[in-house]
Amino acid sequence: MNKLKMHSPDLTQANIDKLAELFPNCLTETRGADGAVKRSIDFDLLRQELSDSIVEGPQERYQLNWPGKREALLTANAPIAKTLRPCREESVDFDITQNLFIEGDNLDALKLLQETYLNKVKMIYIDPPYNTGNDFIYRDDFATKAEDYFKASNQLDKLGQRLVANSESNGRFHSDWLSMMYSRLRLARNLLKDSGAIFVSIGQDEVASTHLVMKEIFGEENFLTICSRVMKKGGQKGTHFSPCVDYIIAYARNIGELGPFRQEIGQNVIDTVYTKVESDGDRKGQKYRSMGLYQAMLEKRANQRFYIECPDGTLVIPPGNSFPNDVSEGSQVTPADGDGVWRWTFSRFAAEKKTGNIEFIRSDRTSLVTSDGSAAQWNVYYKIWLSDRLEDGQLPGNILEKFESRHSSAELKALEIPFDFPKPSALIKFLMEISGVKDGDITLDFFSGSGTTGHAAIEMAIERNERRPFICVQLPEKTKVDSDEFKNGYATIAEIGKERIRRVGKKLVGESQSEAIKPDVGFRVLKIDSTNMKEVFYAPDAVAQDQLFDQVNNIREDRTPEDLLFQVLLDWGVDLALPIAKETIAGKTVYFVDGNALAACFDEGVSEDFVKLLAKRQPLRVVFRDAGFATDSVKINVEQIFKLMSPSTEVKCI
Repeated sequence: MNKLKMHSPDLTQANIDKLAELFPNCLTETRGADGAVKRSIDFDLLRQELSDSIVEGPQERYQLNWPGKREALLTANAPIAKTLRPCREESVDFDITQNLFIEGDNLDALKLLQETYLNKVKMIYIDPPYNTGNDFIYRDDFATKAEDYFKASNQLDKLGQRLVANSESNGRFHSDWLSMMYSRLRLARNLLKDSGAIFVSIGQDEVASTHLVMKEIFGEENFLTICSRVMKKGGQKGTHFSPCVDYIIAYARNIGELGPFRQEIGQNVIDTVYTKVESDGDRKGQKYRSMGLYQAMLEKRANQRFYIECPDGTLVIPPGNSFPNDVSEGSQVTPADGDGVWRWTFSRFAAEKKTGNIEFIRSDRTSLVTSDGSAAQWNVYYKIWLSDRLEDGQLPGNILEKFESRHSSAELKALEIPFDFPKPSALIKFLMEISGVKDGDITLDFFSGSGTTGHAAIEMAIERNERRPFICVQLPEKTKVDSDEFKNGYATIAEIGKERIRRVGKKLVGESQSEAIKPDVGFRVLKIDSTNMKEVFYAPDAVAQDQLFDQVNNIREDRTPEDLLFQVLLDWGVDLALPIAKETIAGKTVYFVDGNALAACFDEGVSEDFVKLLAKRQPLRVVFRDAGFATDSVKINVEQIFKLMSPSTEVKCI
């Protein structure tokens, strides 16, 4: 029977597999430091494969580099022996919610999510440290070899001081910050759907370097924009300019798969722009605005310069020097340099005119000319209907003025949550809206802070009567003893985020009048910890013969069956937010995930009769403890029982 590997994927080996598929001649074998032979890549051959000239040595190239970049890449790729342990007492609606709050190092969290959420996240938003010299960054444990990193992660979890002040006096001030961001963004990219997008809030200190890092990781062709957010208006701080804006850098996972960005049309636009009302026809009573059918900047097309007949019989055409020989409506001429054109072809114009979408307004201020080249007395417009635009939305601008920091301060004050410098939830809702987050799409925030993304997702779900599942990741960073957070009873930033989401859910459910669906205002708290397995599971050769009896049980004594279940979900790549039910079958506790997606029994004394009862349920996957079988013969016969009674079931053990 196959065993689960019980650790996050080894991305170095996965990358070697990908390169071997593309360049099989570059695959070789080398002897490691321990003397063992392993697969590797011949980098000289690979460099030659990617060059159209002879490669002799290092050459200058266009790239971003800094001290520690290779170590950051190694850190991103190295596997870890850690797990996510469920914490029911801190969760809300644990059994039914689709939302996750992961407490722990976000680098570990991103690694643990690689298989389960690969290409499944629609939007990522993060608000990392701005690296101003007054904030903190992660102190990552760089190892010389991936094996060393893996072994270090298999120790009992001691969080220690994961954050360190990064002052400007540090000789690696920018390099350390870049290394922190590089490894996390590389892992985050794997989680995005092809149609997904990532948004990173950042200040002026690191906006340039963040853009370069993201361009390298996501590809220059997937760059969307760098837009400004007005943090506050006015103010007299600063020496040369008032520091009143920060930035949001946006990239697509695959820009060819990402739909166009659109936002809702605001009421102020409706009131000030769509001021006309149709007086007749099928659209009587509908609001619209007028747009000139001729505009000077329109691209010249061969079939878009023609005469249009106005209500008094006058023929008009955009200004220029070329005129049709036939003086009648619809007669055309190929535009020359300096000639204006209409927005549409004549066939499109005729169709729109027939449906009532063309508007003629007499005016002595027009650029149009008559058939003899003299100034016309008419302007020609087409109607943009509000009802159509409400459905399509409008293109967002790249200066965000509606999401000032005072708004976020006000909403946290209303919740009685103390926290400095949060982003307003309306900003996250805006990004979710324009990037096309729909019912059931996942939003990820791995610098969760006070839980703004969770707040926004719950609020949007209730407003739209849809599901907006989120994954928030936050280190249990200790609050300062003299801070308002600490004085109000919050020992860590993670506690603030969880309590904020609890209060938001309770408040919004009380205000909601919708009965369409039961709003999901809960979240599962999962805490990163060392693996559930003892060291013997990963290094059996290290156990002395006189210790073998003590190693019969390969699971740590302090772990619960539900702890084991979530490590199995991670290892098997099963959604961590699926509903979980617990049943008793023949005296044994069985966990059923999403009905029959997975069945797990970690009890001891598993017999053939019990296995047959479980096989009748025909789960897609089933897992047992390796030491849980009553006898060796039961363990041997388990796979045969399932082959006979449920041949499609995949059977594994831990």
